[in-house]
Amino acid sequence: MKTWVLGILLMAISAISAFAQSGSGRATVTGTVLDGGDKSPVMQATVQILSLKDSTMVKGNVSDLDGNFALSVRPGKYLLKISYIGYTTFFRQIEMTRNKPRLNVGNIELQADAIMLGEAVVVAQAPEVTAAEDTLVYNSSAYRVPEGSALEELVKKLPGAEVDENGKITINGKEIKKIMIDGKEFFADDPNIAMKNLPVNIIDKVRAYDKQSDLARATGIDDGEEETVLDLSVKPGMNKGWFGNADLAAGTEDRYSGKIMLNRFWGDNQFTVIGSMNNVNDQGYPGGGGGFRWGGQNGLTAIKMGGFNFSTTSEKLETGGSVNFNYKDADIISKQASETFVSSDNSSFQNALIAQRNKNTALTADFRIEWRPDTMTMLLVRPRLSYGDTDNTESSNSGTFNAEPQNTTDELIAAIQEGNLTDLMAEENIVNTIIRNSLSKSSDFNVGGSVMFNRRLGKAGRNINFRGTYNYTNSSSEQFSTSETEYFQMTDEERLEILNRYISTPTLNNNFSARVSYSEPIFKGGFLQFSYNFQYRYSTTDNSTYTMPNDWTIDNGYGGEYTGVLDKENSKSAHYTYYNHQAELALRWIREKMRLNVGVSFQPQKTELSYKKGDLDTVTVRNVFNFTPTLDFRYKFNKTSQLRINYRGRSSQPSMTDLLPVEDTTDPLNIRRGNPGLKPSFTNSFRAFYNTFNTETQRGMVAHVSFSNTMNSVSSRRVYNETTGGYITTPENINGNWNLFSMLGSNTALRNKKYTINTFTTASYNNIVSYISDNTETTNDDRNKTRQLRLGERLRGTYRTDWWEVSLNGSLNYTHSRNNYQEQNNMDTYDFSYGASTNIRLPWNMSIATDLSQNSRRGYSDNSMNRDELIWNAQISQDFLKGNAATVSIQFYDILRNQSNVSRAITAAMRSDTEYNAIYSYCMVHFIYRLNLFGGKNGGPSMGGPHGRGPGFGPRPHRF
Repeated sequence: MKTWVLGILLMAISAISAFAQSGSGRATVTGTVLDGGDKSPVMQATVQILSLKDSTMVKGNVSDLDGNFALSVRPGKYLLKISYIGYTTFFRQIEMTRNKPRLNVGNIELQADAIMLGEAVVVAQAPEVTAAEDTLVYNSSAYRVPEGSALEELVKKLPGAEVDENGKITINGKEIKKIMIDGKEFFADDPNIAMKNLPVNIIDKVRAYDKQSDLARATGIDDGEEETVLDLSVKPGMNKGWFGNADLAAGTEDRYSGKIMLNRFWGDNQFTVIGSMNNVNDQGYPGGGGGFRWGGQNGLTAIKMGGFNFSTTSEKLETGGSVNFNYKDADIISKQASETFVSSDNSSFQNALIAQRNKNTALTADFRIEWRPDTMTMLLVRPRLSYGDTDNTESSNSGTFNAEPQNTTDELIAAIQEGNLTDLMAEENIVNTIIRNSLSKSSDFNVGGSVMFNRRLGKAGRNINFRGTYNYTNSSSEQFSTSETEYFQMTDEERLEILNRYISTPTLNNNFSARVSYSEPIFKGGFLQFSYNFQYRYSTTDNSTYTMPNDWTIDNGYGGEYTGVLDKENSKSAHYTYYNHQAELALRWIREKMRLNVGVSFQPQKTELSYKKGDLDTVTVRNVFNFTPTLDFRYKFNKTSQLRINYRGRSSQPSMTDLLPVEDTTDPLNIRRGNPGLKPSFTNSFRAFYNTFNTETQRGMVAHVSFSNTMNSVSSRRVYNETTGGYITTPENINGNWNLFSMLGSNTALRNKKYTINTFTTASYNNIVSYISDNTETTNDDRNKTRQLRLGERLRGTYRTDWWEVSLNGSLNYTHSRNNYQEQNNMDTYDFSYGASTNIRLPWNMSIATDLSQNSRRGYSDNSMNRDELIWNAQISQDFLKGNAATVSIQFYDILRNQSNVSRAITAAMRSDTEYNAIYSYCMVHFIYRLNLFGGKNGGPSMGGPHGRGPGFGPRPHRF
């Protein structure tokens, strides 16, 4: 029976394909537009099909980011015309017949127009940014950065760009998911590898755009599932031979840094080898540049990494991938002071000193194979393999109090360590003190990947697509801990608790999915897409908890010399089996200026959990039905102005263990209980985006608005024990959480592009609702609401010539926070910064750069946080050797030794102030050498050349 069904299905598909090909009556011409000099793609070239009789235009379009184009007309004889400013116009007579309706003209190389170029005498500075449709193009030469800077320094200067303390990159509010080079993925799994290793002096342009999904590229139908990328183009001439960069540095405070990169680009093929090591927290997002950021990176971090990336392209096959090894050793010390709201007039206070040593090793291999045997078929395979190992130690000293301590955290921790805390405050105000040490070791191995097959069925837009994924993960972890807790509000017999534990947790996960989709054109520019996806996931976790003897030390964990008593009440095992069916129907409507995607998916799910803990041995089955609507609308007013609006609704289920009526007492001060009455959550997300750019005046504007709210979000109800200082936490649903975010940015060029003004304004409003901690298990209305209004402004004005640049910059971040449970925690805080930076290129191949910024805070309840910090950085560099192939530079960071690293976080349930150790004031001497072999006249050894340098200096350091 199955064989008959399969045969009938194949015959039907063949018949549909044959009918579509014979009845379409249209012919298609395709090709690729390239620069005749460096063979790079020419984006936005005008492609026209003209009538042979009177040269009237029959059909027209522009080339895409890769220079590709496709035009559909009736069979016949035509004149193909391709033009672009600065190039000689290309003409070719073409002919298409019904027997051969597809014509590929191959690569069309446009030659530079010598007359036009000769007349185009450059009398102004290169524009900072240009735009073509939905792509922003930033000119690297318009942004001056210090000699030897990596891509991170350039990105921080781009209008609308932000790099946060975790390395997350956003452009105009959109998170950057990938870095690409000339349209090829570059270490696709980690954008920060490119951010911290690619030198600016090899980069010609940076393009920011939304890259279509693999499915959209295969089917030719935009599905609205893009990811925002930065696409870098290397300077002309560097795709002919080997070129590289080496940067070695040593400094005060025993600081060192080394980077090396070697590239071979030829035609559409790329090969890159990179390696780096440093102990200056150079993780791809240092401070500097006169921009506003409190503090350096958290902790003292040493990093070693190495890897290679490759990409090859032939007529039918594209391959690419990367292998990356990374080792990170972080020494982190933090001082914390927090307040947890217990009731309308009471709080619990905690002060802690935590020292961590975290060592992480990771190896990742990621590959991509795309095969197109013909113009109708595509096969894409993405295999992936990774291995990780961690070895983390932590030592903490903390105290919990019923009243806010008047002493500093340093004084309190010293008293805890010496055992004389009662000398500082009354014993009735002390709840507990904890001295704890822990060691955790883990490893995980993951192998998996995806495969996608797409077949176009003749008529444009008619496709059948299959996608399968598989992931296998085998991981294990061990945790060793010793703790000594003193309870000041308990009797002498119960006052001291010593708890030594060893926990072993092996975990196994298997996950695979299969998706089939079919799209059918229903009217001109309109397509219906049907898809079905099946997902199966199986995971098993066995947690064994042992209580160790009182004389057991954490050092025993390294040698494996540990025996203990199995804690049956806190040992548990869980086995999940998960089935998900997803049926989706989507309408894609594509017009010349408008695109609309509307869809809805239905997801019946079944989850089975087999759970054992203590005397509990249960099997739980959950059947749920999820519903997800989506809408994506785009309208292009012209080639450089567009409006985009999208909406997505998403439901999510609570974890199965949260639904079980069990209690976890592994940590006596943080007991967790399940809640069988939890409901699923549903999140609505809405976003509107508008951008416009005038290429003649070099003035542009971008605006972004987003809103989201969650119904039945999961919060934590916490019951506070005033005697022990511990909590019993139970997850519960809550309503009222929503947030609104808006952004407005502009870029303005004045007076032949020598003056530029950039502004970036943000505003957000958060309505945060959570259950407040209480000292009883009542179910009264104990919800706390915190309303936060945040306003931010960044302004930068720059004047630049061929040899000099000066910038004035300022920023302001204002937070208005109101708490309806404890008004004394209302805040109006101001974080602001203002300063100047300059860069001078002297005639004897020397450059000097410096920046000076005043960073200030106001409005914090802790007066020690209301401070002013004047931060001064400077650099002097000298180029030498033939073609300025080498550079020696001296860099000074935080010359005045004023920088600190403190932060505050506030939610509806608590506030927390934290200070970290970090790397602050130091000096580094760099030697940089640039290699370029057989690079052509445009890519000689002086890859740095007179490229503008500017302020913005690398990572900066700490002292307590």
